[in-house]
Formats: sequence, C-alpha cells, structure tokens
Amino acid sequence: MVNKVALSFSGGKDSCLALYELQQRHIEVACLITTVWTENLSSVAHGEDLEKLKDQARALNIPIHFARTTFESYLDDFVEQLQIIKQRYHIDGIAFGDIYIAGHRAWGEDLAAKVQLKPIYPLWNEKENMLNMLQQFVDLGFQAEIIKIDPEKLPENWLGRRLDQSFISDIAAYKNVCPMGESGEYHTTVFAGPIFQEKQNL
Repeated sequence: MVNKVALSFSGGKDSCLALYELQQRHIEVACLITTVWTENLSSVAHGEDLEKLKDQARALNIPIHFARTTFESYLDDFVEQLQIIKQRYHIDGIAFGDIYIAGHRAWGEDLAAKVQLKPIYPLWNEKENMLNMLQQFVDLGFQAEIIKIDPEKLPENWLGRRLDQSFISDIAAYKNVCPMGESGEYHTTVFAGPIFQEKQNL
C-alpha cells in the first residue's frame, strides 16, 4: 500500500486527472516533479514556461520541484532529484499520468526501482476507453486548452482550443488519433478543475 507519492507533473490533462484519481484514493501527493531542459528552462513534456507551472502548483497548494536535465542525462537527473525528494518528503511511491503505452510504463517502473519507490499509474486503462476518459475529464469540470499539436495528425488551427463537448465530438471523428492524445497528437495546459484550491493567473 502506497501512502505518500511524488507526481510526475506536466501541467496537462493527464497529470491533472492522475492527481484527481490519487486524491480520490486518499493517496497523499507530497510534491510535484517536472523535468526541464537546462538549456532554455522550459518543461520537457510541453515546452511550458516555469512560471506557469509554479502558478499551477500554487493553485493546487502542492510544492513543485524542477529537475534540470539534458537529453543525454535525463534518467540520471530524474533519479537524482527523486532521491532528494524521497528524503525530504518521506515518500514511498511515484505516480505517473501514463495511460496505456507499455513502453512508457516500463520506463517509469525502472526509474522507480532505481530509487526504491513504488510506481503508481492511477489512469492505467485500455486504449479503447480513451474517449470515455476524455468525457470524464470534461464532466468533472476540468478546463484545459491545447498548447501544442502534431500537425500531421490534427488541424493546426486547433492550437488554443478548449477541451469541451465540441472538442470531444470533433476528435472522435479521427479514428487513427487517440482522443486523449496519448501518442503526442496534442498537449494541454489545465487552468481549472476540482483539484485546484486557488484561482490561477491566466
């Protein structure tokens, strides 16, 4: 049984929905951890500005830690920061927002093993359930917008679009695209929802 975790956090819909699920299971999220490129100090996952991520963390009332890294040292830097977090917060697990890609889960499990933490995947599900998961995200009252898109898979003019019922209907028509964007079809930032305790600066 895992009681206290760090959450790998991008600021997008997956990590925010993962945080919600952890809270529903009464698992304490002691802190957030985000990897950022040493060169430009933007997030590895979405290229987000660090001030935006700090603002999200303040609204969540959860401390955030940044692991500066390069492509070559990514795993080692993540391990080093996790070791610091483990000692500081006495966590026994690390949670991820991955949903169904086995390779992503295997990587996270290997990372957790290196720091002797238990890996938690609160969203883990079947690929065919992704439209339902997106519907759950919207129904819960989360509000998010698209900040990055793969133009080979989705229209470029979807950049800046809000995730709502209209978006769900439109993306459902793309049969070769994951509705949750699990293969990088699109990325989001979340600015409202049931996990937030304070209003963010938009």
